[in-house]
Amino acid sequence: MLDLFILAPLACLILINLPPVGSRRLALPLAMVLAGVQAIAVLCLPYMPRLDGPLTSFFNFGLQITPLGRMLLLAVGLVAFVSLLVGQASLGQDRRLWQFASMMLLAITGMNGAVLVSDLFSLYVFMEVLAVCSFILIAFNRDPLALEGAFKYVILSAVASVLMLGSLSLMLLVAGSTGFAALKAALAAGSASPLLKLAMAGFVCGLFIKGGLAPFHAWLPGAYSSAPAAVSVLLAGVGTKVSGLYALLRLAMDVLPPSAALGQAVMVVGAFSMVVGAVAALVQKDIKRLLAYSSISQMGYVVLAAGCFLADAGSADWRLVAAGELAMAGAIFHLFNHSVFKSLLFVNSAAVERQAGTTDMQLLGGLGSRMPVTGATSVIAALSTAGVPPLAGFWSKLVIILALWQSGMQAYALLAVAVSVATLGYLLLMQRRVFFGRTAPNLQGVREGSEGYVVAELILATVTVLVGLAFPLLMHLGSFLLPANLNL
Repeated sequence: MLDLFILAPLACLILINLPPVGSRRLALPLAMVLAGVQAIAVLCLPYMPRLDGPLTSFFNFGLQITPLGRMLLLAVGLVAFVSLLVGQASLGQDRRLWQFASMMLLAITGMNGAVLVSDLFSLYVFMEVLAVCSFILIAFNRDPLALEGAFKYVILSAVASVLMLGSLSLMLLVAGSTGFAALKAALAAGSASPLLKLAMAGFVCGLFIKGGLAPFHAWLPGAYSSAPAAVSVLLAGVGTKVSGLYALLRLAMDVLPPSAALGQAVMVVGAFSMVVGAVAALVQKDIKRLLAYSSISQMGYVVLAAGCFLADAGSADWRLVAAGELAMAGAIFHLFNHSVFKSLLFVNSAAVERQAGTTDMQLLGGLGSRMPVTGATSVIAALSTAGVPPLAGFWSKLVIILALWQSGMQAYALLAVAVSVATLGYLLLMQRRVFFGRTAPNLQGVREGSEGYVVAELILATVTVLVGLAFPLLMHLGSFLLPANLNL
């Protein structure tokens, strides 16, 4: 059954590219149906039969689903559906609509494959599929800024790819396999080869570049801000999450041995990303660039929590082990929450750009009365991003901060609180500049965005609110949402 998450989008891709031109008309509706069905299917996975498919039985291609994988598959389905809605609203009847849908289907295939595989080489292959799709989608409009953003992305992504492929070669030479279980056993051995440790360090650095974490984030603001609106939603929502953060969390839980030194190193990267992203966001004048730097900052929370888990998992003190497990639970939860509320903010910016013709905050103002749904949902997303209760972002940040405090890392916990305050500051400033105050004379004719934008905004805002209100129930369902070894 898991094979269908990879084979279904590939089959749809082939169908919409068959010779009859009429099949192209099915491209976007088919892609939207597939993404919606995926989101629903993920929720039903615990109740579906475990049947091997052709990838598993014939090609001996090992697939497995973990609670972390379920969370990412759900996010991929939800964000891809919303991205396709925005694409339909922004492209209209453009003849390139089927090309956009084709690349989206291939990107979904890459993301689903990366989430389901159980060895690092297969993970790398599917990440490269996603990277190629991302490059093409960023440059989709072929304007100078889009081409520049795509060029920066492909250069740094190529650096990361070379680093990761070289690391995989070393792993295969030393450990004889790139499977998660084999690498974990090799690293856990007391005589673990220094070459293997070096290879793992190189692979993790590649993930930092792919994930756009500071100081490897140079490509991210340009790619997010210059890409078409629908592509920005996909990249910010799940693209960089799958390429960087998901793989890092999977390695932390299933491959990397517990280590205080390694945990501290990862936490430094996370903390640095939090601060750099927040400080840079404070001085931005363009909505999309502000949101791009905000993404860097918010991804830092996930990396910080992953480092806490690595530092505490091997402790002899059960309280530290419990704190580390709590940190990982918070990281997984915040990864999903960030996919939702950041996608919502990018949908809001896309609606503003479509209706007002710009995302320069100096040229905007008073749009709240002209675009009430966009303004209201933007406030919800901003408050969730800043960690204001009872929205979803509050709970995941609270879990991470509590875990850091219980681990004895009070400085990191206080830093996380301070960055949340800064996040609230720059996002409220964005709200004031864009949606509050008097409406500029040149914006008097602006109206609410089309149905595609409004539906996308309402879906994501509803998820953000409901997940926040239902948090106690979600924790009760930890056996579905969180790894079984996390004793929460």
